[in-house]
Amino acid sequence: MKRIQNATCELKHENPFQLVISTILSAQCTDVRVNQVTEKLYKKYPDAKAFAYANPAELEQEIRPTGFFRNKTKSVMGASKAIMEKFAGAVPRTMEEMLTLPGVARKTANVVLGTAYGIPSGVVVDTHVLRLARRLELTKHEEPKKVEQDLMNILLPQNKWIQFSHQLIWHGRRVCVARKPRCIDCNLEPLCQSKDKTI
Repeated sequence: MKRIQNATCELKHENPFQLVISTILSAQCTDVRVNQVTEKLYKKYPDAKAFAYANPAELEQEIRPTGFFRNKTKSVMGASKAIMEKFAGAVPRTMEEMLTLPGVARKTANVVLGTAYGIPSGVVVDTHVLRLARRLELTKHEEPKKVEQDLMNILLPQNKWIQFSHQLIWHGRRVCVARKPRCIDCNLEPLCQSKDKTI
C-alpha cells in the first residue's frame, strides 16, 4: 500500500519542457520505452530551440521506437516552436495556454501542470485510469474528457487530483493489468464489482 501512496510520474525529465516532450512521445507507448529514447534525445536536443529547429527526418528516426513517429515529430517540433514564439521559451502554467501547443491535449496538459508545477488542473486520464475508472464504476463513459469530469466530481478534493492520477496509473500498471488483473493482490478488490475478476 505504501508504494501506491508514493506513486509518481514515471517519465524521466529534468524540467517542465522535457516533461512536455516525453508526454507527447508517451502516446500509445510505454514510459519505459520513452525513457530509453529520451535518455539520448535530451543530450542532443537540450531545449525548445533545439527541438524547434531540428532536422525533421533525423528526429523522426530518433523517436521512431516510440511509434507514430511522423505525427509525434510534427507535434514535438510544433510544441517547441510555440513555446519559443508564444511563451518566450517557458512552458505555460495554465490549461488554456497548454492546449494551444500542437500535440497537447488535456492528458498531456494535466501531466505537465500537475507533475512539473504542482497545479491540480484536472485528473490525468490515460488508458490505465480509463480502464480502472470503469472497472471501479467511477464512470460509465469512455471518452477521456467525460471520464475526467466524473473523476473530478467524486468528492475527491482538488488537492488530491495529482496524486490520485499517479496512484491509479501505478495500480493499473502493476496490479489491475488489462489482460489478467491480479485481483488476489488488489487492495481495492472488495470495492470492485467487475465481471472479469480473477478470484
